[in-house]
Amino acid sequence: MVGTHVLVIYDITPDEIRYKIASICKDFGLIRIQKSAFLGILTGERRKEMRVRMERVMKGVKGNIQIFQIPEPYVALREVIGEVEEYGEEELVF
Repeated sequence: MVGTHVLVIYDITPDEIRYKIASICKDFGLIRIQKSAFLGILTGERRKEMRVRMERVMKGVKGNIQIFQIPEPYVALREVIGEVEEYGEEELVF
């Protein structure tokens, strides 16, 4: 089954919830591209599964998560200015 590029960005205040959302992104094979942004390829079914898990974690929590589906031609047009850092968990403050 073919997947679509998915970009997940979030703005969540509680550290514990932010950590859980990052863990869910990693569980689904997404790669951190910024501190609160993950990118990867998911099938529609996997994207729905991820959303359900995130909704459970976010219930009653201040903040938001945005999930974008990006067609391949648009991902190829991405422009990056500056260095792309790979963030390790030890570098992030939760």
